[in-house]
Amino acid sequence: MPLPKISEARELSDDKLSDEIIAVKRQLFQLRLQKATRQLDKPHQFRHARHRLAQLLTVEGERQRAASQSAQEEK
Repeated sequence: MPLPKISEARELSDDKLSDEIIAVKRQLFQLRLQKATRQLDKPHQFRHARHRLAQLLTVEGERQRAASQSAQEEK
């Protein structure tokens, strides 16, 4: 399974982006729980989830910086 592309994250709306961030954080929690109880079958899922979370947080930060810049330009 290839790593997700950041272009997919950039296409999400703000609400969907927030929902996706929460979902990935839950997934990471579940993976850590499975690892602790030795039920983890696919350890590569950690890398994919962390990569996806980093992409989503990057897009969220870009949008926040763009919004703050446009607000400062209006003043």
